[in-house]
Amino acid sequence: MTRISRTHGRHSRPGFTLIELLVVIAIIAVLIAILLPAVQQAREAARRAQCVNNLKQIGLALQNYHESHNTFPPGYVSNFDSLGNDTGPGWGWAAMILGELDQGPLRASITFELPIENIANTNPRTTRISSGMCPSDSAESTWTAVTRDTLGNPLSTICTVASANYVGVFGVAEPGIAGDGVFFRNSQIGIRDITDGASQTLLVGERSQKWCVASWVGAVTDAQLFPQAGSPAIPLVENASGIILGHTFEGPPNSPDLECNCFSSKHLGGANFVFADGHVQFLVTVMDRTNFKALSTRAGQEPIGDLQ
Repeated sequence: MTRISRTHGRHSRPGFTLIELLVVIAIIAVLIAILLPAVQQAREAARRAQCVNNLKQIGLALQNYHESHNTFPPGYVSNFDSLGNDTGPGWGWAAMILGELDQGPLRASITFELPIENIANTNPRTTRISSGMCPSDSAESTWTAVTRDTLGNPLSTICTVASANYVGVFGVAEPGIAGDGVFFRNSQIGIRDITDGASQTLLVGERSQKWCVASWVGAVTDAQLFPQAGSPAIPLVENASGIILGHTFEGPPNSPDLECNCFSSKHLGGANFVFADGHVQFLVTVMDRTNFKALSTRAGQEPIGDLQ
């Protein structure tokens, strides 16, 4: 009797060959390479939009403060000795508008009569404010203010403070006692003093901690700033007012050869600023330097050209 094979006529089902698998993997890799930059750009666009929103909130808070006091808050508040050196307490413009930023409990926790570094102010000075941080920046939550020698080497620790990415506009020169912008030591500048026009005068701009640290709390008395490791900023020692204020002399944001206390951001090609009328604008790195400086003064009467 002849046995009939049960496998007769059954079709085989071969798997993918190695070459086919490699082709599929290569196609997937190409698609990822095409899509990944678009995804990253979309994420950065969302982060940049949030940064703009943060500055809009700050601008509105400053406008509300001005409405109540007929002046913008001081750049920072400090007594000073016979040589003009700051003696504290040092609280800055951002601390003054905490109530307007819906941070009433935080403001109430500050003892403004005592220095920033006083132990009684430990909790508030180390509290990070979400609207004070650019989401594109990878800043630590806190950093330590120190005294330094003339080479920038740390000498002694003063206190820990919360990080921030937005600093007030001092003007063209080095931040400190009296600037030609809106914010400086014990300043009381109102719209009436901004004769260049509120829509042509900067109030607050970005600073990336890639370049230099900053804080919303104010100018910690006797602290000095110095670029951190890997920073592209010029290695110069800057005074404590640079913690809360910035200046425009070295050029637009992210320009080569910026100092530690200038304006900068992690955004490609420039940084966001809020103007005295409350509008927010992205100022590009390649903008004319004369225009950038002119925007930082309140009453310079300089002609301002194209901002692009």
